[in-house]
Amino acid sequence: MPIFNPASLRASDRYKLLIGGIVPRPIAFVSTLGTSGVANLAPFSFFAGVGSEPMTLLFCPATRPDGTEKDSLRNAKPTSEGGTGEFVVNVVPEAITRQMAKCAAELPPEESEFDYSGLTPAPSTIVRPPRVLQSPLSFECRTLHVLRTAPGKPSSGNIVLGEVVCVHADEGVINDRYHVDLARINPVARLGGDWYCTVGTRFELGRG
Repeated sequence: MPIFNPASLRASDRYKLLIGGIVPRPIAFVSTLGTSGVANLAPFSFFAGVGSEPMTLLFCPATRPDGTEKDSLRNAKPTSEGGTGEFVVNVVPEAITRQMAKCAAELPPEESEFDYSGLTPAPSTIVRPPRVLQSPLSFECRTLHVLRTAPGKPSSGNIVLGEVVCVHADEGVINDRYHVDLARINPVARLGGDWYCTVGTRFELGRG
């Protein structure tokens, strides 16, 4: 059985093992606002819920190959670190997959991915960054903390923890018991390489 020592691998090869082995991964389509007022939009598949008290989630924007911060991290980090301390996580339905992928392009900070992709910014209720109108489910967040695994190093990890302060959902997506209708959001998930998937076969299994 092959065994790999991460310390002996290049960062790019470690990345391949992570994205190929941790699948499928939900996509956090993160909208932020720069200090200049330009709206940024980018997808991240290292993303998860953290807890419900308070309602908290995380996404992980890696640093660029030169060690600098991506726009989403620079914008979302706390105000004490020079950011705006806010962001919105938008769920990606299959219908906007191509536009979402376009937003992974490296644009200058003064250019908005909303304009580049053709997606529509919609006003948030509590935070300043806009949400994506075409997303059926969005979480407005205030940044609690940023954990850096190797500050300033190329391709290093950063965990952005955010408290959810408002939830937006299309009509019929959430029922009166707060259950989310998976068929209505029809989310896209990330695999390895350029591969994506939708939710296919599902089965219900009780505990115990």
